[in-house]
Amino acid sequence: MKRNFLMFLGFAIGILIVSLPLSAHHGNAAYDTEKTITLKGTVTQWFWANPHCVLEMDVKDEKGQIVHWGAETENPTTMSHQGWAKASFKPGDEVTVTMITVKNGKPIGRITEVVLPNGQKLAGRIVAPLPAYNPQDPPKQ
Repeated sequence: MKRNFLMFLGFAIGILIVSLPLSAHHGNAAYDTEKTITLKGTVTQWFWANPHCVLEMDVKDEKGQIVHWGAETENPTTMSHQGWAKASFKPGDEVTVTMITVKNGKPIGRITEVVLPNGQKLAGRIVAPLPAYNPQDPPKQ
């Protein structure tokens, strides 16, 4: 009986250890969720794949230099329910993308909306900003 309990306990601990990185993967800590930017650019590649679809595009910065941006969405199944498709973009398409960006300033973001060349809008994932942390306020239950 004790041996079975110890085996079960070891198995449960192993599952918990493996599952912790999975939940961390979907966090928003890298993104500045309090502001969005809107960029017009030319699609270079559209990855319709798990675990996230990724739109890559070239954008001219204020100095006229080309900056290669990458912006992710959710998985294909989730995005298809919002009107997205594998054929939504092709290289050369001129698109307008609104996104939240990473905090470190790199040209990476998470899409909140895309306007296609024909004017159609595709909604991305809306990421709610995290409430400001104040150590004087107790957590609300």
